[in-house]
Amino acid sequence: MAANSSSTGSKSSTNTSGGKQSGPSAEQVVSTFQRMRQEQRSMASKAAEFEMDINEHSLVIDTLKDVDPSRKCYRLVGGVLVERTVKEVLPALETNKEQISKIIESINTQMQSKGRELTEYRERYNIRLVGEGEGDAQGQSAASSRDSEGGGSKTGAGVLVS
Repeated sequence: MAANSSSTGSKSSTNTSGGKQSGPSAEQVVSTFQRMRQEQRSMASKAAEFEMDINEHSLVIDTLKDVDPSRKCYRLVGGVLVERTVKEVLPALETNKEQISKIIESINTQMQSKGRELTEYRERYNIRLVGEGEGDAQGQSAASSRDSEGGGSKTGAGVLVS
């Protein structure tokens, strides 16, 4: 008899572990979604920072174009102020500006792909943001709460993210 009860106990434990592998919990879905949103926000802030760098480069380039090329100027390189001439600094500034522009384009491309990834993730797990579709979402949220409480719908309840 003891052998029979232990075998049935192991069967029930394998069933519960198999059920957990069907999908991530609501908390995992929300945390993954929040992490993805944060990554997109950090990319946007980095792009804005590079845009400010481009504006600064443009301002300095415009200023130095009107100056005598043999005139001394100072450039900050790795935290050290270095004395150069305008004709040495100007091409380097223009090159840096072009490289920063390419980096911004790359970041914008990454942000667009992250946005598509976020949209797909939202659709896959039926994620709604607070305040999104107020009139339509109220009826759906009531139905979703009934389904999640009673275990009603098999399509899965949506996740509400603030």
